[in-house]
Amino acid sequence: MENDSYANPEAFRRKVLAISLAAYVALFGALAGLVALFVTLMQWAVESQRVFTTIKVGLFGLFLLPLIFVVLRFMFMRLDRPSGRELERDEAPKLFDIVDKLHSKLQGPEIHHVLVTDDYNAAICQHARYGIFGGYRNYLIVGLPFLLGTTPKEMLSVLAHEYGHLCGDHSKGAAWVYRQRRLLVGFYEHFRDGAEDNVVSAAMAGMLKRFFPYYSAYTFVLARQFEYEADQIASEMAGHTATGQGLVRSHLLGDWVGRTFWPRMYENADRAERPPFMPYASMRMAFKANYDEWANQKAMDAAWAESSDVDDTHPCLRERLDAIGAPPGLPPPVETPAADVMLAAGVGKKLESELDKQWWDANGRSWRERYRHVTLSQSRIRELDAQPLPQLSVQHLQELASLKLEFENAAAAKPALQEQLKRSGGPFPKASLMYGQVLLAEGDRKGVDFLRDAALNDPRLLNEAAERGYHYLLSKEGEDSANLWWSSVVPEEMPA
Repeated sequence: MENDSYANPEAFRRKVLAISLAAYVALFGALAGLVALFVTLMQWAVESQRVFTTIKVGLFGLFLLPLIFVVLRFMFMRLDRPSGRELERDEAPKLFDIVDKLHSKLQGPEIHHVLVTDDYNAAICQHARYGIFGGYRNYLIVGLPFLLGTTPKEMLSVLAHEYGHLCGDHSKGAAWVYRQRRLLVGFYEHFRDGAEDNVVSAAMAGMLKRFFPYYSAYTFVLARQFEYEADQIASEMAGHTATGQGLVRSHLLGDWVGRTFWPRMYENADRAERPPFMPYASMRMAFKANYDEWANQKAMDAAWAESSDVDDTHPCLRERLDAIGAPPGLPPPVETPAADVMLAAGVGKKLESELDKQWWDANGRSWRERYRHVTLSQSRIRELDAQPLPQLSVQHLQELASLKLEFENAAAAKPALQEQLKRSGGPFPKASLMYGQVLLAEGDRKGVDFLRDAALNDPRLLNEAAERGYHYLLSKEGEDSANLWWSSVVPEEMPA
């Protein structure tokens, strides 16, 4: 389909428009058919001279009412509004000025709400108040981490890109398809998730499941084209350099935030009952202090090697930079973040405090529970370590090994497991599972034998043991060896 879209873009867009219209023709056709059938049956029931026939026909006609109601509810169903903290104009005068200029320059629709979220992201969302009949309210969503980690010029590029989705150089019909794609995706997910609730939802989910793969595939290609067009709009508004640097920074820093910043943040729960610093208040410093960690050639090479896939309508970084003619260079450190320019004085700090409070309200309990668990576990390790292994009971040996695997490493757990497995009274499936893990961590294939023992002696450990052994052999010896081992452990009715 992408090849077709490149060969004849206008013809492809007409085809997508036709497919999108077909969904509405089918929907309105179904509604009209149900209403016509209901009216006909009711008229027949009224005019019939036979009481029994009147009752049967009338009851069948009444049975159609729930179906008509479901179709109408589908037409007028509203998805959840985007969540976030509403930003007022006096809190971000520069940001609203940019939005106003984009509106004037690109002649697009009005932005009705600007929301700040806790994500490293920015987006445009259209919320349909009247279901498929529209009544759209446009939401600009900007993550505070994004504002803290981006330059003002790059932020201008991002805002132009997102606003470009509402207008752009593509036709109004294609833009309508783009909006309907988001709406129908939401409808499909709603009915799919509620398919087990009732028969009608299951029927709607079944019908949508047949149509949706085709609709999704065609509109996916169109949505990806819109990403290129939005990037072009961003380049025209902010320049190729700022747009290219913003794309690279967003990819590299966004990956680092999810892969490194947040895991390190939560690691502090192992050491302190409260965080030594709050996440959002520390982000601007963390982004700058760790610049060399996320903005380096190795990370750039990895990002450059990625290819576009079918999980995201956004093209890969390489294709986006090539499309706007921007070089794949590392972005410079941010001296003045966009938050300091686009937000009014003091608002950035206020938002950081609000999001930090919101984060702690949501995570404080689990943080404290983790700290207590770690504190008690480490105390227990010291208590058990103070005794010679031969003097520990089987239960205490297994407890010690489990704690050392969790809080130290495989090598530290090995002596306790060896001591337990040589004791009488076995088998010890849990110890066999842990010892198998230890041996595999050392690269010793004998570990899969212990995993097999664990799986065969305790069905509750079957899944974990089988998966660990399978993935180890798959990486070391290939699929045939892994499948052979799997079949020796797992009953035939359980697929790999």
